[in-house]
Order: sequence, then C-alpha cells, then structure tokens
Amino acid sequence: MRIISGKHKSKRLQAPKNLPVRPTTDMAKEALFNIINNSYYFNNIAVLDLFSGTGNISFEFGSRGTENITAVDAHFGCIKYINETSKELNLNINTLKSDAFKYLEKSNAKFDIIFADPPYEFELELFEKIVDLVFSKDLLNNEGTLIVEHSKQTDLSNHQYFSYSKKYGGNMFSFFEKEKED
Repeated sequence: MRIISGKHKSKRLQAPKNLPVRPTTDMAKEALFNIINNSYYFNNIAVLDLFSGTGNISFEFGSRGTENITAVDAHFGCIKYINETSKELNLNINTLKSDAFKYLEKSNAKFDIIFADPPYEFELELFEKIVDLVFSKDLLNNEGTLIVEHSKQTDLSNHQYFSYSKKYGGNMFSFFEKEKED
C-alpha cells in the first residue's frame, strides 16, 4: 500500500503479513480522497477511522494535513502497527484498541468524517448497525459524512441516511449524511 498525496506522497508502507486485514486498494483510495477533497479542508476536520486495520486511510488523512484522527481496531497487532508507523511518519493519530460497535455505543465525540471498513462478509444488519449507531449517537458534526466501504454485493441504499454510493472494481463506498435543514 502507498500514500497517495500530501507530505508523504508515494511513500510505500508494508504491513506485517499476519494482520487480519484487507487494505483499501490504492485505486479505490485515490478515488475516495478525490471525492473528500471536493468537500473538506483536510487540516480543519476530525476523522474517525473504524475497523482501521493497517491504518491505510488514517495515514492518508494524516499525510494530507489532518491532525485530529482517531483509529479504532479490535486487533492488537493492527493498533501496534498504526502506532509504530504514525510515529515514524510523525502523524498525529490517536489509536484505540476496541470493538468498533462498543466504541460507537460509548463515544460522545464528534467527527466531520467517519470512515468504516468492516469485514466484507458482515451481514447486512451489521453494516446497518454501524450507520444506525453513528446517527442515533449524533457522532457527526453538521455537514459531516459517514463513509462505509463494502463489497458490491452489499446494498445499503435503503437506509434513511443514505446519500449516494461509488463503485471502484469490487469495492463500494456508501455515503451517509444527516438530512439538510432548511
């Protein structure tokens, strides 16, 4: 995996082979960040990276100037790798070893972007539970966005907060937003 843009542009990262992860492909990540770049200033946002795995998404935000990043993963090896790499790259990433659902249930923090990359084999109900928790706990700032990565076989378009989705190869990103107030 590599960092696409920012102060660490083109930096290649090699995660340990024993981590239970499926990093977002470079092509999909580049497309995702092109979308995000059109809506946000990276240095002014708070980001939550759920099921952060290798930290691929967190590193990309950090390289682009985001200072307020929280990465949550239940696997100790993933958290260790993110901590070591963020220190090496001098990125400000706050890591938490926690089950993502438990974190969402207990958190009262607010974020501009919440990115969730759960296992693709999750049942539809678990994907929907992520969305439900984010909105029921009011974890997004005004104009905030929840982005869920999933396989193209999973359809989240029926959720009340669904805004749109983008497909890149076998990857899909579904975007969720609060209803705009008039």
